[in-house]
Amino acid sequence: MRADVFPLRALFSLALAIGWLSILASGDDGAQRWVTTWSTSNVASDRPVAFSNQTIREVVHTTIGGGALRIRLSNTFGTRSIRLDAVFVGLQKTGLQKEGAALVPRSNHAVTFGGSRSIAIPEGAEVLSDPVSFAVGAGQNLAISLFTAGETGPATVHGSAFQTNYVSGAGNFAAEEGANAFAVAAGSTSTGSKTTGSWYFLSAVEVLVPASVKGAVVALGDSITDGASSRLDKNERWTDVLGRRLLDNHSQIAVLNAGIGGNRVLTTSPCWGQNALARLGRDVLAQAGIEAVILFEGTNDIGQPDAPAADTNPCRSRTQVTADEIIAGYKQIIARTHARGLKIFGATILPYRGLGAWTAAGEAKRVAVNQWIRTSGAFDGIIDFDADLRDPTTPARLAPQYDSGDHLHPGPAGHEAMGNAVDLALFR
Repeated sequence: MRADVFPLRALFSLALAIGWLSILASGDDGAQRWVTTWSTSNVASDRPVAFSNQTIREVVHTTIGGGALRIRLSNTFGTRSIRLDAVFVGLQKTGLQKEGAALVPRSNHAVTFGGSRSIAIPEGAEVLSDPVSFAVGAGQNLAISLFTAGETGPATVHGSAFQTNYVSGAGNFAAEEGANAFAVAAGSTSTGSKTTGSWYFLSAVEVLVPASVKGAVVALGDSITDGASSRLDKNERWTDVLGRRLLDNHSQIAVLNAGIGGNRVLTTSPCWGQNALARLGRDVLAQAGIEAVILFEGTNDIGQPDAPAADTNPCRSRTQVTADEIIAGYKQIIARTHARGLKIFGATILPYRGLGAWTAAGEAKRVAVNQWIRTSGAFDGIIDFDADLRDPTTPARLAPQYDSGDHLHPGPAGHEAMGNAVDLALFR
Protein backbone atom coordinates (compact mmCIF):
# COMPACT_ATOMS: atom_id res chain seq x y z
CA MET A 1 0.00 0.00 0.00
CA ARG A 2 1.31 3.46 -0.93
CA ALA A 3 2.11 5.77 2.00
CA ASP A 4 -0.16 8.49 0.59
CA VAL A 5 -3.22 6.22 0.93
CA PHE A 6 -2.29 4.73 4.30
CA PRO A 7 -5.63 4.63 6.15
CA LEU A 8 -6.25 7.54 8.49
CA ARG A 9 -7.63 5.14 11.10
CA ALA A 10 -4.33 3.26 11.14
CA LEU A 11 -2.39 6.50 11.50
CA PHE A 12 -4.61 7.55 14.37
CA SER A 13 -4.20 4.17 16.11
CA LEU A 14 -0.43 4.35 15.68
CA ALA A 15 -0.31 7.87 17.12
CA LEU A 16 -2.48 6.82 20.05
CA ALA A 17 -0.28 3.83 20.79
CA ILE A 18 2.88 5.95 20.67
CA GLY A 19 1.25 8.52 22.93
CA TRP A 20 0.33 5.95 25.53
CA LEU A 21 3.75 4.33 25.39
CA SER A 22 5.16 7.79 26.19
CA ILE A 23 2.79 8.22 29.12
CA LEU A 24 3.53 4.79 30.53
CA ALA A 25 7.25 5.41 30.19
CA SER A 26 7.08 8.71 32.06
CA GLY A 27 7.07 9.31 35.81
CA ASP A 28 9.48 9.85 38.62
CA ASP A 29 11.26 6.53 38.16
CA GLY A 30 10.15 5.62 34.67
CA ALA A 31 7.16 3.52 35.75
CA GLN A 32 3.50 4.15 36.40
CA ARG A 33 0.51 2.08 37.41
CA TRP A 34 -3.27 2.23 37.67
CA VAL A 35 -4.87 2.83 41.06
CA THR A 36 -8.59 3.13 41.75
CA THR A 37 -9.42 6.62 43.01
CA TRP A 38 -13.18 6.08 43.45
CA SER A 39 -15.44 3.05 43.60
CA THR A 40 -18.88 1.98 44.72
CA SER A 41 -20.60 -1.32 45.49
CA ASN A 42 -23.66 -2.25 43.48
CA VAL A 43 -26.84 -4.21 44.15
CA ALA A 44 -29.96 -5.48 42.45
CA SER A 45 -32.71 -3.13 43.58
CA ASP A 46 -36.05 -4.35 44.92
CA ARG A 47 -37.53 -1.34 43.07
CA PRO A 48 -35.57 -1.45 39.80
CA VAL A 49 -35.22 1.54 37.51
CA ALA A 50 -34.85 1.27 33.73
CA PHE A 51 -33.63 3.81 31.18
CA SER A 52 -34.43 4.34 27.51
CA ASN A 53 -33.20 7.10 25.18
CA GLN A 54 -31.88 9.04 28.17
CA THR A 55 -28.63 10.51 29.45
CA ILE A 56 -27.53 9.97 33.04
CA ARG A 57 -24.99 12.47 34.44
CA GLU A 58 -23.40 11.12 37.63
CA VAL A 59 -21.00 12.86 39.98
CA VAL A 60 -18.13 11.06 41.75
CA HIS A 61 -15.43 12.46 44.02
CA THR A 62 -11.79 11.48 43.48
CA THR A 63 -9.47 10.69 46.38
CA ILE A 64 -6.09 10.84 44.63
CA GLY A 65 -5.31 12.46 41.28
CA GLY A 66 -3.54 11.13 38.22
CA GLY A 67 -2.33 11.95 34.73
CA ALA A 68 -5.02 9.89 32.95
CA LEU A 69 -8.08 7.90 33.88
CA ARG A 70 -10.23 4.98 32.89
CA ILE A 71 -13.74 4.03 33.95
CA ARG A 72 -15.24 0.70 34.95
CA LEU A 73 -18.96 0.24 34.20
CA SER A 74 -21.21 -2.48 35.56
CA ASN A 75 -24.18 -4.53 34.42
CA THR A 76 -23.56 -6.99 37.25
CA PHE A 77 -27.19 -7.20 38.32
CA GLY A 78 -28.82 -6.53 34.96
CA THR A 79 -31.20 -9.05 33.44
CA ARG A 80 -30.17 -8.43 29.83
CA SER A 81 -27.30 -7.07 27.80
CA ILE A 82 -27.26 -3.27 27.72
CA ARG A 83 -25.72 -0.88 25.21
CA LEU A 84 -24.27 2.50 26.12
CA ASP A 85 -24.10 4.60 22.97
CA ALA A 86 -22.04 7.49 24.38
CA VAL A 87 -19.89 7.89 27.49
CA PHE A 88 -18.21 11.15 28.49
CA VAL A 89 -16.27 12.32 31.54
CA GLY A 90 -15.63 15.92 32.62
CA LEU A 91 -15.24 18.12 35.67
CA GLN A 92 -18.36 19.24 37.50
CA LYS A 93 -18.71 22.99 37.62
CA THR A 94 -18.78 24.03 41.26
CA GLY A 95 -21.01 26.78 42.51
CA LEU A 96 -24.75 27.16 42.83
CA GLN A 97 -26.87 24.02 43.07
CA LYS A 98 -28.75 25.01 39.91
CA GLU A 99 -25.47 24.51 38.03
CA GLY A 100 -24.98 21.04 39.49
CA ALA A 101 -25.16 19.29 36.11
CA ALA A 102 -22.95 21.89 34.39
CA LEU A 103 -19.34 21.10 33.53
CA VAL A 104 -16.17 23.15 33.52
CA PRO A 105 -15.85 24.46 29.94
CA ARG A 106 -13.75 22.27 27.63
CA SER A 107 -13.34 19.57 30.29
CA ASN A 108 -15.72 16.99 28.77
CA HIS A 109 -13.90 14.05 27.17
CA ALA A 110 -15.27 11.18 25.11
CA VAL A 111 -14.63 7.74 26.59
CA THR A 112 -13.95 4.79 24.30
CA PHE A 113 -13.92 1.03 24.70
CA GLY A 114 -11.56 -0.81 22.39
CA GLY A 115 -11.54 2.30 20.22
CA SER A 116 -15.34 2.47 19.95
CA ARG A 117 -17.52 5.20 21.46
CA SER A 118 -20.26 2.68 22.24
CA ILE A 119 -20.13 -0.49 24.31
CA ALA A 120 -22.40 -3.48 24.86
CA ILE A 121 -22.22 -4.90 28.39
CA PRO A 122 -23.51 -8.46 28.71
CA GLU A 123 -25.76 -9.49 31.58
CA GLY A 124 -23.68 -9.87 34.76
CA ALA A 125 -20.56 -8.28 33.27
CA GLU A 126 -18.34 -5.27 33.81
CA VAL A 127 -16.29 -3.37 31.22
CA LEU A 128 -13.16 -1.22 31.47
CA SER A 129 -12.68 1.81 29.23
CA ASP A 130 -9.63 2.77 27.22
CA PRO A 131 -7.35 5.27 28.99
CA VAL A 132 -8.56 8.85 28.70
CA SER A 133 -5.83 11.48 28.43
CA PHE A 134 -7.35 13.65 31.12
CA ALA A 135 -5.36 14.78 34.17
CA VAL A 136 -7.50 14.95 37.32
CA GLY A 137 -6.63 16.22 40.76
CA ALA A 138 -7.22 14.87 44.23
CA GLY A 139 -10.59 15.74 45.74
CA GLN A 140 -12.24 16.75 42.45
CA ASN A 141 -15.81 16.08 41.32
CA LEU A 142 -15.97 14.19 38.05
CA ALA A 143 -19.19 14.08 36.03
CA ILE A 144 -19.66 10.85 34.09
CA SER A 145 -22.38 11.01 31.44
CA LEU A 146 -23.94 7.84 30.01
CA PHE A 147 -26.38 7.78 27.09
CA THR A 148 -28.38 4.72 26.14
CA ALA A 149 -30.63 4.75 23.09
CA GLY A 150 -32.30 1.43 23.84
CA GLU A 151 -34.02 -0.14 26.84
CA THR A 152 -31.72 -1.10 29.70
CA GLY A 153 -34.05 -3.24 31.74
CA PRO A 154 -33.41 -3.19 35.53
CA ALA A 155 -30.34 -1.03 36.12
CA THR A 156 -27.44 -2.11 38.31
CA VAL A 157 -27.43 0.49 41.07
CA HIS A 158 -25.88 1.83 44.22
CA GLY A 159 -28.96 3.19 45.91
CA SER A 160 -27.62 5.62 48.51
CA ALA A 161 -25.01 7.78 46.84
CA PHE A 162 -25.47 10.80 49.14
CA GLN A 163 -24.75 12.67 45.95
CA THR A 164 -27.07 14.53 43.56
CA ASN A 165 -27.05 12.98 40.10
CA TYR A 166 -29.03 13.93 37.00
CA VAL A 167 -31.22 12.14 34.46
CA SER A 168 -32.32 13.86 31.24
CA GLY A 169 -35.51 13.54 29.29
CA ALA A 170 -35.31 11.93 25.86
CA GLY A 171 -32.05 12.46 24.00
CA ASN A 172 -28.28 12.19 23.92
CA PHE A 173 -26.73 15.01 25.94
CA ALA A 174 -23.57 13.22 27.08
CA ALA A 175 -21.26 15.54 25.12
CA GLU A 176 -22.95 18.74 26.32
CA GLU A 177 -21.25 20.77 29.03
CA GLY A 178 -24.29 22.85 29.96
CA ALA A 179 -27.00 21.88 32.43
CA ASN A 180 -30.10 22.76 30.40
CA ALA A 181 -30.86 19.19 29.36
CA PHE A 182 -30.87 18.14 33.02
CA ALA A 183 -32.82 21.10 34.42
CA VAL A 184 -35.82 20.18 36.55
CA ALA A 185 -38.66 22.70 36.68
CA ALA A 186 -39.89 23.57 40.16
CA GLY A 187 -42.87 21.44 41.10
CA SER A 188 -42.56 19.35 37.95
CA THR A 189 -44.07 15.86 38.01
CA SER A 190 -43.34 15.09 34.37
CA THR A 191 -41.34 12.13 33.12
CA GLY A 192 -38.64 14.45 31.81
CA SER A 193 -35.43 15.52 33.52
CA LYS A 194 -34.98 14.68 37.18
CA THR A 195 -32.40 14.33 39.91
CA THR A 196 -31.58 11.08 41.68
CA GLY A 197 -29.68 10.12 44.80
CA SER A 198 -28.37 6.90 43.27
CA TRP A 199 -25.51 5.86 41.00
CA TYR A 200 -26.35 3.67 37.98
CA PHE A 201 -23.99 1.41 36.01
CA LEU A 202 -20.87 2.90 37.67
CA SER A 203 -18.29 0.70 39.35
CA ALA A 204 -14.93 2.48 39.59
CA VAL A 205 -12.64 5.21 38.29
CA GLU A 206 -8.93 4.46 38.01
CA VAL A 207 -6.10 6.97 37.60
CA LEU A 208 -2.59 6.57 36.19
CA VAL A 209 -0.05 7.47 38.87
CA PRO A 210 3.70 7.17 39.48
CA ALA A 211 4.76 3.80 40.84
CA SER A 212 5.75 5.56 44.07
CA VAL A 213 2.07 6.18 44.94
CA LYS A 214 1.19 3.79 47.75
CA GLY A 215 -2.10 2.52 46.33
CA ALA A 216 -5.60 2.16 47.78
CA VAL A 217 -7.32 1.04 50.95
CA VAL A 218 -10.88 -0.29 50.68
CA ALA A 219 -13.43 0.02 53.49
CA LEU A 220 -15.83 -2.95 53.41
CA GLY A 221 -18.94 -2.09 55.38
CA ASP A 222 -22.64 -1.40 55.74
CA SER A 223 -24.76 1.77 55.96
CA ILE A 224 -22.39 3.57 58.33
CA THR A 225 -19.55 3.24 55.83
CA ASP A 226 -21.94 3.97 52.96
CA GLY A 227 -22.55 7.37 54.56
CA ALA A 228 -25.94 7.11 56.30
CA SER A 229 -26.81 10.34 58.15
CA SER A 230 -24.12 12.32 56.34
CA ARG A 231 -25.31 15.30 54.32
CA LEU A 232 -26.01 15.29 50.59
CA ASP A 233 -23.13 16.38 48.33
CA LYS A 234 -20.83 17.13 51.31
CA ASN A 235 -18.44 14.17 50.99
CA GLU A 236 -18.35 13.80 54.77
CA ARG A 237 -18.50 10.03 55.22
CA TRP A 238 -15.86 8.75 57.60
CA THR A 239 -13.98 7.36 54.59
CA ASP A 240 -13.94 10.86 53.05
CA VAL A 241 -12.54 12.28 56.29
CA LEU A 242 -9.83 9.61 56.32
CA GLY A 243 -8.97 10.31 52.68
CA ARG A 244 -8.52 14.02 53.34
CA ARG A 245 -6.36 13.30 56.39
CA LEU A 246 -4.08 11.09 54.31
CA LEU A 247 -3.75 13.77 51.63
CA ASP A 248 -3.03 16.43 54.27
CA ASN A 249 -0.36 14.09 55.61
CA HIS A 250 1.19 13.93 52.10
CA SER A 251 0.24 10.25 51.82
CA GLN A 252 -0.79 9.31 48.28
CA ILE A 253 -3.32 6.67 49.32
CA ALA A 254 -6.78 6.35 47.80
CA VAL A 255 -9.62 5.54 50.20
CA LEU A 256 -12.40 3.54 48.54
CA ASN A 257 -15.89 3.04 49.90
CA ALA A 258 -17.37 -0.46 49.61
CA GLY A 259 -20.27 0.20 51.97
CA ILE A 260 -23.85 -0.89 51.27
CA GLY A 261 -26.72 0.14 53.52
CA GLY A 262 -28.20 -2.87 55.36
CA ASN A 263 -25.40 -5.19 54.24
CA ARG A 264 -24.39 -8.22 56.29
CA VAL A 265 -21.36 -10.45 56.66
CA LEU A 266 -23.22 -13.74 56.37
CA THR A 267 -26.60 -13.37 54.67
CA THR A 268 -27.69 -11.82 51.38
CA SER A 269 -30.63 -9.42 51.04
CA PRO A 270 -32.97 -8.80 48.09
CA CYS A 271 -32.49 -5.06 48.74
CA TRP A 272 -29.14 -4.56 50.48
CA GLY A 273 -26.73 -6.59 48.42
CA GLN A 274 -24.89 -9.84 48.52
CA ASN A 275 -23.26 -10.78 51.79
CA ALA A 276 -19.72 -9.54 52.41
CA LEU A 277 -18.17 -12.94 51.74
CA ALA A 278 -19.91 -13.14 48.36
CA ARG A 279 -18.99 -9.64 47.20
CA LEU A 280 -15.45 -9.47 48.61
CA GLY A 281 -13.78 -10.39 45.33
CA ARG A 282 -15.77 -8.02 43.11
CA ASP A 283 -16.14 -4.99 45.40
CA VAL A 284 -12.81 -5.12 47.22
CA LEU A 285 -10.06 -7.41 45.93
CA ALA A 286 -10.65 -6.50 42.27
CA GLN A 287 -9.79 -2.82 42.79
CA ALA A 288 -6.66 -1.65 40.97
CA GLY A 289 -3.68 -0.89 43.20
CA ILE A 290 -5.28 -2.13 46.41
CA GLU A 291 -2.87 -2.42 49.36
CA ALA A 292 -5.16 -2.85 52.39
CA VAL A 293 -8.73 -3.53 53.54
CA ILE A 294 -10.70 -2.16 56.49
CA LEU A 295 -13.42 -4.59 57.62
CA PHE A 296 -16.28 -2.85 59.45
CA GLU A 297 -19.40 -5.03 59.31
CA GLY A 298 -21.54 -7.08 61.68
CA THR A 299 -24.14 -4.69 63.07
CA ASN A 300 -26.86 -5.95 60.72
CA ASP A 301 -26.02 -9.61 61.31
CA ILE A 302 -26.67 -9.02 65.01
CA GLY A 303 -29.46 -6.43 65.00
CA GLN A 304 -31.69 -7.22 62.03
CA PRO A 305 -33.02 -10.55 63.39
CA ASP A 306 -34.01 -8.74 66.60
CA ALA A 307 -36.11 -6.05 64.89
CA PRO A 308 -39.62 -5.75 66.36
CA ALA A 309 -42.18 -8.20 65.00
CA ALA A 310 -44.22 -5.27 63.68
CA ASP A 311 -41.35 -4.47 61.31
CA THR A 312 -42.32 -6.54 58.29
CA ASN A 313 -39.68 -5.18 55.90
CA PRO A 314 -38.87 -8.19 53.65
CA CYS A 315 -35.32 -6.92 53.21
CA ARG A 316 -34.44 -7.71 56.82
CA SER A 317 -32.92 -11.04 57.76
CA ARG A 318 -34.64 -12.97 60.54
CA THR A 319 -31.83 -15.53 60.64
CA GLN A 320 -30.19 -15.50 64.05
CA VAL A 321 -26.41 -15.83 63.97
CA THR A 322 -23.96 -16.30 66.80
CA ALA A 323 -20.86 -14.29 67.60
CA ASP A 324 -18.78 -17.32 66.62
CA GLU A 325 -20.46 -17.46 63.20
CA ILE A 326 -19.71 -13.79 62.57
CA ILE A 327 -16.11 -14.36 63.65
CA ALA A 328 -15.87 -17.35 61.29
CA GLY A 329 -16.98 -15.03 58.47
CA TYR A 330 -14.31 -12.53 59.48
CA LYS A 331 -11.69 -15.27 59.42
CA GLN A 332 -12.57 -16.14 55.83
CA ILE A 333 -12.36 -12.49 54.74
CA ILE A 334 -8.99 -12.20 56.50
CA ALA A 335 -7.70 -15.41 54.88
CA ARG A 336 -8.72 -14.37 51.37
CA THR A 337 -7.26 -10.89 51.83
CA HIS A 338 -3.97 -12.26 53.17
CA ALA A 339 -3.85 -14.76 50.29
CA ARG A 340 -3.62 -11.74 47.98
CA GLY A 341 -0.66 -10.41 49.97
CA LEU A 342 -2.71 -7.54 51.38
CA LYS A 343 -3.13 -6.16 54.89
CA ILE A 344 -6.50 -6.09 56.62
CA PHE A 345 -7.54 -3.98 59.59
CA GLY A 346 -10.49 -4.80 61.83
CA ALA A 347 -12.88 -2.10 63.06
CA THR A 348 -14.99 -2.69 66.16
CA ILE A 349 -18.80 -2.58 65.89
CA LEU A 350 -20.48 0.58 67.17
CA PRO A 351 -23.08 0.45 69.98
CA TYR A 352 -26.76 0.91 69.10
CA ARG A 353 -28.81 0.78 72.29
CA GLY A 354 -31.94 2.90 71.86
CA LEU A 355 -32.70 1.39 68.45
CA GLY A 356 -35.84 -0.74 68.40
CA ALA A 357 -33.80 -3.79 67.36
CA TRP A 358 -31.49 -3.58 70.39
CA THR A 359 -31.62 -6.51 72.84
CA ALA A 360 -29.42 -7.62 75.70
CA ALA A 361 -28.62 -10.83 73.79
CA GLY A 362 -27.58 -8.83 70.74
CA GLU A 363 -25.42 -6.58 72.91
CA ALA A 364 -23.66 -9.66 74.30
CA LYS A 365 -22.86 -10.76 70.74
CA ARG A 366 -21.51 -7.30 69.84
CA VAL A 367 -19.27 -7.24 72.91
CA ALA A 368 -17.98 -10.75 72.17
CA VAL A 369 -17.20 -9.92 68.54
CA ASN A 370 -15.44 -6.70 69.52
CA GLN A 371 -13.40 -8.52 72.14
CA TRP A 372 -12.23 -10.98 69.49
CA ILE A 373 -11.33 -8.16 67.08
CA ARG A 374 -9.23 -6.49 69.79
CA THR A 375 -7.46 -9.54 71.20
CA SER A 376 -7.27 -12.31 68.58
CA GLY A 377 -4.29 -10.95 66.67
CA ALA A 378 -5.99 -12.09 63.45
CA PHE A 379 -5.97 -8.60 61.93
CA ASP A 380 -2.91 -6.59 60.92
CA GLY A 381 -4.19 -3.67 62.98
CA ILE A 382 -7.24 -2.49 64.90
CA ILE A 383 -9.47 0.57 64.51
CA ASP A 384 -11.50 0.90 67.70
CA PHE A 385 -14.53 2.88 66.59
CA ASP A 386 -16.51 1.50 69.53
CA ALA A 387 -14.08 2.91 72.10
CA ASP A 388 -14.02 6.32 70.42
CA LEU A 389 -17.76 6.87 69.84
CA ARG A 390 -19.53 5.11 72.72
CA ASP A 391 -21.07 6.95 75.64
CA PRO A 392 -18.60 6.66 78.56
CA THR A 393 -21.47 6.39 81.04
CA THR A 394 -23.53 3.91 78.99
CA PRO A 395 -21.15 1.96 76.71
CA ALA A 396 -24.03 0.23 74.90
CA ARG A 397 -25.05 3.63 73.45
CA LEU A 398 -23.46 6.08 71.06
CA ALA A 399 -22.24 9.25 72.75
CA PRO A 400 -24.96 11.91 72.26
CA GLN A 401 -22.68 14.28 70.33
CA TYR A 402 -22.07 11.56 67.71
CA ASP A 403 -25.59 10.11 67.48
CA SER A 404 -27.59 11.15 64.39
CA GLY A 405 -30.73 10.67 66.46
CA ASP A 406 -31.63 7.13 65.44
CA HIS A 407 -29.14 5.62 67.93
CA LEU A 408 -27.53 3.54 65.20
CA HIS A 409 -25.92 5.84 62.64
CA PRO A 410 -23.36 8.52 63.57
CA GLY A 411 -24.23 12.00 62.34
CA PRO A 412 -21.72 14.33 60.64
CA ALA A 413 -19.81 14.82 63.91
CA GLY A 414 -19.70 11.06 64.31
CA HIS A 415 -18.32 10.51 60.82
CA GLU A 416 -15.69 13.16 61.54
CA ALA A 417 -14.74 11.40 64.77
CA MET A 418 -14.50 8.04 63.01
CA GLY A 419 -12.30 9.39 60.24
CA ASN A 420 -10.05 10.97 62.87
CA ALA A 421 -9.95 7.76 64.93
CA VAL A 422 -7.97 5.85 62.29
CA ASP A 423 -4.25 5.75 63.06
CA LEU A 424 -2.48 6.84 59.88
CA ALA A 425 0.54 4.78 60.95
CA LEU A 426 -1.41 1.70 59.83
CA PHE A 427 -0.70 2.71 56.22
CA ARG A 428 3.00 3.39 56.50
